[in-house]
Amino acid sequence: MPLSSSTNRRALKHTRTIQIEAFARDDGLWDIDARITDYKPRDITLASGTRPNGAALHDLSLRLTIDLQLNVVDVEAASDAVPYPGYCEAIAPDYKKLIGLNLLRQFRQGVKERLSGIHGCTHLTEMAQILPTAAVQAFAGDVVDTRDGATDDEQQSEQPFQLDRCHALRTDGPAVVKYYPRWSKTLPSVKSPS
Repeated sequence: MPLSSSTNRRALKHTRTIQIEAFARDDGLWDIDARITDYKPRDITLASGTRPNGAALHDLSLRLTIDLQLNVVDVEAASDAVPYPGYCEAIAPDYKKLIGLNLLRQFRQGVKERLSGIHGCTHLTEMAQILPTAAVQAFAGDVVDTRDGATDDEQQSEQPFQLDRCHALRTDGPAVVKYYPRWSKTLPSVKSPS
């Protein structure tokens, strides 16, 4: 269901786009490439000069290279458009500080500890925060067996990865009763005799 209609909008003022792509590599590792762009639909005056309509205010990229356990083994950052050329992009090498973190174990906390405030770029750091769920989506059905609606294989000793990781797939909820009954923690309702 789409968002409701808005009331009396005058004009578009800003567009931010975040794109994330995941690639399996020939060496067994994965690249998670993220890019954030910001545009104003008009000329904008910055302390560093005027940015004309259609020119990116920000065009920033971040690549995390991860192994199959979601450990970060390499990082690359690039700043192709920034509001303060010669200064903003100088922080890119510091994103190597993410090497050694695991996307599923305190990753967001590690990002904040290493790259918050003056120790990073607000936009690159913010974008890094959303990469764990993107990597999980990339791995789903390929690296991680989600058994998403396929079978209820009694040989499986571990519950599917996605259960208890969101509201809809909580093991005490109706979606799990319907799609993953073996893993449901809800007692089946008992019909009273008529």
